[in-house]
Amino acid sequence: MPSEQLETSSRNPRISSKPLSWLDWFRYGPFLAQLVVTRRCNLTCGYCFEYDKTSQPIPFEILHQRLEKLRQLRTWAVSLMGGEPTLHPDLLHIFHEMRRLGFRRRMMTTNGMLLSQEMIEGLNNHGLTDLNVSVDGVKRNATTVKVLETLRTRLELLAQRARFRVVLSAVIGSAPPEEVLQVVDFATARGFSPRMLLLHDEHGQLGLAPEHLAVYAEVKRRLGRAAKEAHNYRDRLIHAGEAPFRCRSGARYLYIDEFGMVRWCAQTRTAFGKPLLEYTIDDLREQFYTGKSCHATCSVGCVRTASAYDEWRVQWPPRARHTLEMTWPF
Repeated sequence: MPSEQLETSSRNPRISSKPLSWLDWFRYGPFLAQLVVTRRCNLTCGYCFEYDKTSQPIPFEILHQRLEKLRQLRTWAVSLMGGEPTLHPDLLHIFHEMRRLGFRRRMMTTNGMLLSQEMIEGLNNHGLTDLNVSVDGVKRNATTVKVLETLRTRLELLAQRARFRVVLSAVIGSAPPEEVLQVVDFATARGFSPRMLLLHDEHGQLGLAPEHLAVYAEVKRRLGRAAKEAHNYRDRLIHAGEAPFRCRSGARYLYIDEFGMVRWCAQTRTAFGKPLLEYTIDDLREQFYTGKSCHATCSVGCVRTASAYDEWRVQWPPRARHTLEMTWPF
């Protein structure tokens, strides 16, 4: 992270201590915030675009400011992201502070390669509630080493020691299709919550080969109701080529990059940006109603899930918003 941007972040104005009202949170407030704590990663997976090999971890003092701001916005759940968040030297301190601030769900997405018994016990004791690990297949290949062959010992430790929920996601599109079913069976046998992910590109768009569609159908059958996320958007994308929805990113869902900027999501980092510490109810309301041009073919599950609660509500163009708020309670 460039030093001049770190210095700018540290000079941000003091955060107001007045929290968002419960009514405003009910109308527009964040359900989930994903907070990048380092862009650095210990892997170089061929399909990934969310890492580098040089950035320094964001200092704890700056992350603490951002967490305080998210709490002031009454954010329900915060997930630490990377890069690889387990590279952060203050990881347990961050979770301790998240628990002290009162976030109901304190989450992390990791590649799992650095998990150890000591780290797992630390996460148990400092407040982690949900851990998300995606496994790309069984055998290493030219694209990824994030597979059962390399992760099995660490995943077994998780099964034995973790007192938090572990979601193990099988990724369709990064390894031979038959390996996906082995990952699903492994997750179920170890008591993890199995999940399915579809590989998407840097713009959040699907590009599955025909052989992946058959394994998708079988994984869906094995997972049952757990496979139907956000109004079954994956089926709609696969069979119709699009699945339009009212995207509430920037409101119900916040993606905060390493520079402290709120983005719509990791895949649209150049489309919108505003410093988190300057975010207000006006921004939440604005982004709640802002239509996103990529919505119809979006495959970013966390955005769709956070938006699903409000799909019944209108999404008006900016010029109609003032009239809307004068005539509607929402």
